[in-house]
Amino acid sequence: MIGYLIEAVQILFISYTVMLFLRIVSTWIPDWQEHQLVRFLAFYTDPYLAFFRRIIPPLGGVLDLSPILAFFALRILEWIILSFLR
Repeated sequence: MIGYLIEAVQILFISYTVMLFLRIVSTWIPDWQEHQLVRFLAFYTDPYLAFFRRIIPPLGGVLDLSPILAFFALRILEWIILSFLR
């Protein structure tokens, strides 16, 4: 039973990581911003990324390093949750 819960948590974290990655890539292509999938990704990932942008604002207004911290924090949170479940 606990194995299924662990697997579900891993799938959720992988899914959100992929969503974050796709959102970051989509920001490089302005034409994609009005696409329904990109708006979906933005709705679910931008609040999370905004938290880290307050910690590390974009350098020079162009180079945004906050996603690196966001990915790192997501991995740590996954590790903590999985440690409790095991």
